[in-house]
Parts: sequence; C-alpha cells; structure tokens
Amino acid sequence: MKIIVPMAGRGSRLRPHTLTVPKPLIPIAGKPIVQRLVEDISKVLKQPVEEVAFVIKDDFGDAIEEHLLEVAASVGAKGTIYYQDQPLGTGHAIMCAKDSLDGPCVIAYADTLFKADFNLDVSADSVIWVKKVENPQAYGVVQLNEESDITGLVEKPQEFVSDLAVIGIYYFRQAEVLKAELQKVLDNNIIHGGEYQINDGIKAMMENGMKFVPGKVDVWMDCGNKNITVDTNKRMLQFLYEDGHSLVAESVTIENSEIIPPCYIGDNVVLRNVTLGPNVSLGDGCVVEGSVIKNSLVQNHAIIKNANLDNAMIGNHATFDGNFTSISIGDYSELV
Repeated sequence: MKIIVPMAGRGSRLRPHTLTVPKPLIPIAGKPIVQRLVEDISKVLKQPVEEVAFVIKDDFGDAIEEHLLEVAASVGAKGTIYYQDQPLGTGHAIMCAKDSLDGPCVIAYADTLFKADFNLDVSADSVIWVKKVENPQAYGVVQLNEESDITGLVEKPQEFVSDLAVIGIYYFRQAEVLKAELQKVLDNNIIHGGEYQINDGIKAMMENGMKFVPGKVDVWMDCGNKNITVDTNKRMLQFLYEDGHSLVAESVTIENSEIIPPCYIGDNVVLRNVTLGPNVSLGDGCVVEGSVIKNSLVQNHAIIKNANLDNAMIGNHATFDGNFTSISIGDYSELV
C-alpha cells in the first residue's frame, strides 16, 4: 500500500502562519497536520504502508523535506519527494507523483484530519471517504445507487443529491488506472477554472464500470483558516485526552500555575503565574508568564507575558506582551 500526499499549496487562508511554514506542517496538539494524517490513515488501512510520497513546492527547503521523510519512516514506509512547480489543480498535483502511482494507493490532501473506524473495502476499485454534513450544498458530494455504490460526484448541488461530503481522501486498488485517466485529462487539456481536477479521472473510471464505494468517517476536521485551525486543535486535544494520551512533557517547569485539561505542553516549557486551559497547545521551549490562556494554539519557542488569550494562534519564536485576546501572530513577530 502507498500513500500519496499532495501538499504544494502554502495555505493563503492561514497567513501569516504559512508565510514561513507550509500549512501541513502546522502543529495540531503538538504534531504536524500531515504527520497526524499519515498516521491516522495507516491505522485505518490496517496493513503495511510501503511508501509515502509527498508532492511539495521546490522551495520548501531541506529541513522540511527531511521532516517529511521522517514522517514516512514513522509508519515504517519509504519516503519520496516530488515537486509541483505550478498550482494547476488536484489532478496535476497527483500526476507529479506518477512514478509512484501503481498498485493499491491512498491519495490524501494534507489540510484535513479525521477520526474513523471502518474496514477498508480493498476489493472495491476505489473507496471515497465521506462525512455526513448538514449543508451538502456547500460541498462536493457523492451520488449513490440502491446498492450504496458511488455513481457520481456533484460539486455544491443546489438540489439534494446526498448529504455525504467528499473529504479529500481516496483509495484506489489499481492506481495505474487513475494515472492513465488523468494522463488523458492532461493530454486533452480538460480544465475547470484553469486547473486539472482529480474528479475528471474518477468520472472516467466510473464510466468504464469500475466500482466505487463510500468510506464513512466519524469526525472530519479542517485546517483552512485561523479560527478553524484553533477549533481543530481543541477537538484533537479532547480526543487525545479522552483516549488517555499523555499530553504534558516531563520537562515542563510549573511555578504557581494551574493547568486545566486538556492541554498539550511540549518539552522545556516554563509556566510562571499562569492559568492554562482548557484546549491549549504550547510548543517546545515556550515561556509564559503572568497570563491566562484558553482555546489557543501556540507554536515553538514563543514568549508570552501579561496576556489574556482566547481563540489565539501564535507562531514560532514570536513574542507577545499585552492585553489583546483573539490574536493571530506569525513566526518571529513581536507585539510588546
């Protein structure tokens, strides 16, 4: 089994946090989005993963590429790096990794997290992972027949088709078939809004009689913008806490401070005169003094003083001293 992760987009809706770090590397409850995604997919597959291929921009840098190879190694797989030089859509991004498109394969976009407990139907030609939603007109949804097989994909339907939204994770029993259909999309310049889409390859496979079935997830969490990302961090902390995970590093220094769970606190964090939580993530090396923080996500080596924060997101090596609450500060910023 292989996992292909297209992640060349920087994530403009999450700026300023994605100006220095690609969105899939933003930590959620102390672990980068893409790492949580790969680990969670591996658990659902319940079979060995031999390769994880990442499609990135060529300017992400050596440190990020090395980290991605470590993510692959964490699930016992070989890591492969491919580059997408232009933002030409999902179909184009997948074809940048065409050398890895053979045999059983999962394709997953690295801006979503999920919780699921279902048995992957490896006998089907493809499984499209979906989540039941209250407002299907805001999503791309699947169309089902009487046997609950997927017969179509409809983008933002104005009339009811189904309430099962596509979350951006797909299984293909023979990825080389998808590759052949997407090559036709590229060769025939089939574009929508200036982009080549995976849906055109999938629809061609359906027209050729291949069997597509839904895989239903229990929870679908997005990381689109700052508010949504902070909320996803909150939900992930709650799941981990309920599952009994240890979230506070042993190296944390706590002086006259209270921690209200769930909170993730990384290595070598210092808390002085602080009320922390609930639903806060503090990255490695942070120093927090004289502050009250809840429902917030703080990355590594930030310094926070005299703060009263709620629904805040603070980047790496940032410094904050003040009385603002719902803030969004990028890496290496200072607000004092």
